[in-house]
Parts: sequence; C-alpha cells; structure tokens
Amino acid sequence: MLTSQSLALFQRAQESITGGVNSPVRAFRAVGLTPLFIQRGAGSHIWDADGNEYIDYVGSWGPLILGHAHPAILAALRETMAGGTSFGAPTEREVVLAELVKEAVPSVELVRFVNSGNEATQGALRVARGFTGRAKVVKFEGCYHGSVDALLIKAGSGATTLGVPDSAGVPAAVAETTLLARFNDLGSVLELVEQHPGEIAAILIEPIPGNMGVVVPELAFLRGLREICDREAILLIFDEVMTGFRVARGGAQALFGISPDLTTFGKVIGGGLPVGAYGGRRDVMSLVAPSGPVYQAGTLSGNPLAMAAGIATLRALTEDVFAELGRNAQRLMEAWAAAAKAAGIAIQTAQFGAMMGFFFTERPIRDYADATSHNDTRRFAAFFRGMLEAGVYLAPSAFEAMFLSTAHSERDLDQTIAALGKVFATL
Repeated sequence: MLTSQSLALFQRAQESITGGVNSPVRAFRAVGLTPLFIQRGAGSHIWDADGNEYIDYVGSWGPLILGHAHPAILAALRETMAGGTSFGAPTEREVVLAELVKEAVPSVELVRFVNSGNEATQGALRVARGFTGRAKVVKFEGCYHGSVDALLIKAGSGATTLGVPDSAGVPAAVAETTLLARFNDLGSVLELVEQHPGEIAAILIEPIPGNMGVVVPELAFLRGLREICDREAILLIFDEVMTGFRVARGGAQALFGISPDLTTFGKVIGGGLPVGAYGGRRDVMSLVAPSGPVYQAGTLSGNPLAMAAGIATLRALTEDVFAELGRNAQRLMEAWAAAAKAAGIAIQTAQFGAMMGFFFTERPIRDYADATSHNDTRRFAAFFRGMLEAGVYLAPSAFEAMFLSTAHSERDLDQTIAALGKVFATL
C-alpha cells in the first residue's frame, strides 16, 4: 500500500494547519501512522490520495448512514445550490426538517438548529440553566459532548486517544460547574445530588457512549437517572449527536423507552453537512430567544444546504431500513467475535442498530475506568494497521465507534469478515 501522496500532503499541511489536521484523532498518532488524506468516496468505499481503496466503517464519524455521495442527497444539494446557499433568514426547509425530527422523536416538541453538536450541547446547557436557575451540571467520565469548556473533563474521544483527559485553557471556575459521575453507576449520581442539593440544573449523558468505545448501558441505570431528575427537578439531557437516527429512527431514547427533557442531535440529521440541533419540552425550549430570555444565535444555523441534506436523509430512513442495518451490523459483529475467538484473542463487542464497537479485553467494559484500564490499545493499533492493509478503514482510535451504512453490501461484509480472520491470526 503506497502512501507517498498522503505523507507529502501531511508534511505540507503541518506548515499551515496546527498539527497538520483539523481534529486531533485524524493525526493517526494512536496507531503509529501518519494520516491518510482522503480524495473521494462513493457508497461504502473511500479512496486516499494515492488511489488506495477501502471499505469505510467511519462514515465521516457517523453521519453518512446512506453512504458517500448518495444520489438523493446530491440531487437535493444541487437543487438547493441553484437557488442560493445561505440567506441568514428563515426558509421552508428548516420547517420541514424540524417536523421530521419531531415526528421521529416524540420527546422533542420544539427544536433549534445550529451548526454542530458542540453548539447543540452549549445551547442545551444554557437553556437548562436558564429554566432551572441552577448552575451545576452532572456529566459522566468518558462521555464526550464537544469541545465545550465546562465539559472537557474526562471527556473521552480524542482527549482519551491522545492521553489528555483535561484541556489546557479551561478556567478552574468554569470546570467547577461540572460534576463527574461514573457511567452505569447510579450511586455515584446519587452522591452528587446529595452533596449539591438544589444546585444541579441538568444531568447530561450519552445514552450509548461512543467516545470511550461503545459501552453498553444498563437499562436500570438509565431509568434511575430519569427517576432522580423527576424527583429533584433536574433536567435530563440525552446527547444523541451520535446515536440519533443511528441506533434507531427515534434514537437511543426510543430503543430504551426513556424520554429525556432535552436532546442534542447532529451528524445524521445533516446528511454529511455540518449541522446540530437541540430540542425538547415546549416549556423548556420556549425560553430560547426570541421566545424567551436564553440567548443563542448563528448566521448559518438552519442553512439551506444542511437542511436539504438532512431532509433527504431522514426521508430515506424507514423502519425497514433500520431493521436491515441492524441485521447486517449484528452479522458483522458476530463474525468479529468469532474470528477473534478462533485466533485465541479476547475481545468484547457491542452493537446497537448501525453503531458498533469492540475492546481488546476479556473483561466486560462498564465505564471509563474499564475502557482505559483494560482495553489493549497496542493490540488495537496492530489490528488497525492490519485491517488497513487489507483494505478496511476503521477509526484510528481504540476509543471510537464503527458505523454501518445502507451502502455496505453483502460483498463488503464478506470481504471484511475474510480480512478479520487473516488479521486476527497475525496478532
């Protein structure tokens, strides 16, 4: 596999872009390589600058549930661009996409579109604080909610991959508003509630974490959070930037039958374009300006291109589509586990809808401490390099999820499964 063009581009990028990349995990440091520069994508495949072809299980980190360059999305974008790309004014497409989100996610009565999951989290926290009149927020170790100052504390994702669980530049006074609990540990949440009576505005959680690896949530734990919030007048916020329209049409909340007060979205609802949203109960969301005193704004929020791509995507995602995605993902992860077992290698796998993950360990992973202590990241790096050589593109981090698209064919799965057997045998 030749990578001379990618290497040359990376060397050139470092002269103009901090670290040579615009998001840390892309640097490939955790897997001992220099990053591949991607030239194009079609369906379930991508090609790098040297012309190497890969079956893609990253999917731009989740949004490409229909695959790369899907005809319906490209058609929607062409039609939209012909009429203008941005107005900084309302358009009908914003209304249509909002209606589609509300239809699929009953807990959302009002929604506000923004440009990223990061903005969505900021907006949701601000409105939660405005609604409750409280300042503190509970988050969970290993859950990542964007690069919001107050949430870059044991935040998973790139911070964990690079061994930097906290970020420089975050004032202590800001970090003090964040209370840390342990995922799947209701007792740790109850302790914080008891220690800070009447001070907690919200409990913020990835209902299925995908940024410390895919960790299986215990249903009793999630239900317990809902009960605590009801009892203590705390808002429950589900970060479904990754899981929304990914693990099920209605997201993780539909999968588990739990209604949060607020939900953040991103990725899939933009069909590959930059987008985010937060929404929830009408009485809470009515506080957002111009309806209420909680200010949030953005010139490109609800921009026509992102709305058009989102509409085309959500209209394509029927229940039958999710059923097929789930069957294919289950088949793939069962084969993943079988190939590892045949090679005498211990792994743990997880799969929810079209979202998948695995850990190199014999122990079940329940939380961030398990993920960082028991996951063999050196073995992952060797596995990643082997799969890449075999033409399978995975996230270059032991702490990220994998994603299946409707474009992944039976042949793609067969080729991936064949590669698994060969690569596991070399570890």
